[in-house]
Amino acid sequence: MKYVTLDVETFSSVPIEYGTYRYVESPDFEILILGYVICSDYKQITEQDIKQIDFANGDKWPQDLLDAFNDPDCEKRAFNAKFERLCLKAYGINIPASQWYCTMVKSAYCGLPFKLDTVSKILDLKNKKKNTGTSLIKFFSIPVKPTKHNGFVNRNLAKDNQDKWEEYKLYNKYDVLSEWEIDYILRDYTISDIEHQLYVIDQNINDRGILIDSELAENCVNMNNQYQEELQSECLELTGIKNLNSPKQIIDFINNDYPVKLTKEPIETLTKDNLNTLLKDDNIKNDKTIYSLLQMRQRFARTSVKKYTKMLDCKNEDNRVRGTYQFYGANRTGRWAGRLLQLQNLSKNHIKGLDLCRDYVKHFTCNDIAILYDDVSDILSQLVRTALIADESKNKIFCVADFSAIEARVVSWLANEQWRLNVFNTDGKIYEATAVRMFNVPIEKVTKTSDYRAKAKQAELALGFGGGIAALERMGGKKMGLTPEEEKQDVILWRKANPRIVKMWHDFNDNAMEAICLRTSIISDYQGIIFSCNGEYFTITLPSGRQLFYYHPEVKEVYHEKLGKSFNSITYMDVNQTTKQWERHETYGGKLTENIVQGTARDLLGNGMINLENNNFPIVMHIHDECIAEVDNIKPENKLNKMISLMTTNPSWALDLPLDADGYVTPYYKKD
Repeated sequence: MKYVTLDVETFSSVPIEYGTYRYVESPDFEILILGYVICSDYKQITEQDIKQIDFANGDKWPQDLLDAFNDPDCEKRAFNAKFERLCLKAYGINIPASQWYCTMVKSAYCGLPFKLDTVSKILDLKNKKKNTGTSLIKFFSIPVKPTKHNGFVNRNLAKDNQDKWEEYKLYNKYDVLSEWEIDYILRDYTISDIEHQLYVIDQNINDRGILIDSELAENCVNMNNQYQEELQSECLELTGIKNLNSPKQIIDFINNDYPVKLTKEPIETLTKDNLNTLLKDDNIKNDKTIYSLLQMRQRFARTSVKKYTKMLDCKNEDNRVRGTYQFYGANRTGRWAGRLLQLQNLSKNHIKGLDLCRDYVKHFTCNDIAILYDDVSDILSQLVRTALIADESKNKIFCVADFSAIEARVVSWLANEQWRLNVFNTDGKIYEATAVRMFNVPIEKVTKTSDYRAKAKQAELALGFGGGIAALERMGGKKMGLTPEEEKQDVILWRKANPRIVKMWHDFNDNAMEAICLRTSIISDYQGIIFSCNGEYFTITLPSGRQLFYYHPEVKEVYHEKLGKSFNSITYMDVNQTTKQWERHETYGGKLTENIVQGTARDLLGNGMINLENNNFPIVMHIHDECIAEVDNIKPENKLNKMISLMTTNPSWALDLPLDADGYVTPYYKKD
């Protein structure tokens, strides 16, 4: 087997924040340096093994590299291989995604971060990525502001500073060295053929992109700008506050400048949740000035409307946004992560008459929309999904299908909680069935609007992974009017109704601790899930055969302030999502259950995606447990039924898992 590892340094006037596809589409895009190494086996390499093409100084493509590119049996490797693949494609070198292996994905698969410099430090590479990159990239790879000092040029060239250029070439060499060494260190942890197949599908989905309704997006941006100006003007006239975008100015006005004190305690924050709470306060509702001020702030601060600007910034010349997914973006479970548009985080639509509303926004003024709907920003927020459209000019339409209650089905299957499996094998009404078991009431009393069903639904969504009162709180316990005692009782009742799931949490915790402490493998009683530890990694082998990785595991004593005591806990190294620091994290049986369930649900989605792609259902989006395929608008309902059938075809490793899905056909994306 032959391998080529490569890394490129590039220039483009398009900001990389707009995505690689826009970046390489720029007319001034160019590859400045390409560093590479070709090997026929895994071995340690040195700086002398790295070859470079200095395009900026006139180097040509070497034959050995072109031969490697043209050899389908030669694996092409890079850290974030999509970038190198698209850069080469812009130069007419179109290497299929199937021939690429991404070292960044391999790192994520093994529980490591997505940044090359961070991984190189964690693994303590001999050839660490150099820290000179930021300044060199800023100097050579990004446009500069023309000034008298720089001779009014808009970019720096290699000839402008040869010493820095040599530094840039050395930086590129060490990127190649780092990437190769990471691959070498992780060589024993192989990504399966199925996972590579899913990586290729992911790259094809990113290449395919999603069409944007540019007219709608542009109108929404303009309308939002006008609406915000009107809100700011109204706010200034009402309160004298000059900046509605400043929570501090609003809080200072309410706490210090307004003559009437409407809250017992001073307002400290204006988060989304806190704003909603304040707007429901009777004292504030009865004060026209403060109620109007907070309402204006709520409307002004809706961030979802910014997605329209992102769509317009990131779209290619054919009005499609590409590169919206990161394969293995959630490396604890292997689920995809959103990029650019963050499609996993779109506002829901609940207004009736979407067709008419979209038409109004395209053709009416901001004042017209304000008269028709009152809250313009809310309408624009609800229309975000609908700006993602099928290509009508090519007679296309969307088929949208998503799994029904997939995590509830998976956790029931793993634990073999038979009463739940019976529900999913019949009518699937898990909230109603849970209410009957929790509250010991006849099914006739569990109506769509009953408190029994509402409580059961909340418990189902909050308590499946070992959560307690705090989990119910996060799921809206107070909003339902539940007291802490009522929440505690609901936790007890749900757990009593699901004894095998509760036992599974504890067994997973014990299995993991035993595997880590004894450096051994434990086969669990739950669908053959295996817990293993070799010292370097603690792994969980899912029913699919895919492994979840936890780096540098330890069982150590941890003090829990809320409980006021210490006890042994499972810990591992990971990135703190708030501080972005690499640090030790704690986990437990319930959290491991969540990882296992979400990882298994992800594998079921992956199985469905493979089935769809292999049967001419080109996926353009997938969001949580939902797939959206852009298909010919010929008998679309028949296609939808076929799509649902393909998604719910069980993989060989889960033949008895009760899968179900539902869907709809639409010319634009929406929440049906």
